[in-house]
Amino acid sequence: MVKKTTKKEKKDYKIIEKRSGRFAVKNAKGKYLNGEAKVEILLKEKKIKLTAPKKKEEAAPAAE
Repeated sequence: MVKKTTKKEKKDYKIIEKRSGRFAVKNAKGKYLNGEAKVEILLKEKKIKLTAPKKKEEAAPAAE
């Protein structure tokens, strides 16, 4: 079992940092949040930074 330490507690949610360095977010009812809701809260609390995805280079044409 992974030990978790509470980082920040608000009225609406609780941010938990795992030993791995990743964050979990629980709502007021104790359910884990995922997806955009989780990202929105972590960005608001400045726990993560949003970066643009790297562009993939087009495959070089095969030499004939």
